Amino acid sequence: MKKMIALVFALGLMGLVLTPVVQAKEKHPKIKAAIHALEVAKMDMNKAAHDFGGHRVEALAACDKAIEQLKLCLDYDKK
Repeated sequence: MKKMIALVFALGLMGLVLTPVVQAKEKHPKIKAAIHALEVAKMDMNKAAHDFGGHRVEALAACDKAIEQLKLCLDYDKK
């Protein structure tokens, strides 16, 4: 039991130590968050019971275009 507690503690400590390193290497977290937010918005609009006064189709297309452009930005930065 003591070995199990020590192992859990050690793994937790490693997680705390390594987390800032992983986060420091994360490139463009706000762009990735924006992509996620747009994808969630698309899901919400697709599940909605109404068409948002006729704006849903155009809003979905705009989300798709924005996601596409943001992904191109991330791809460009890999070069």
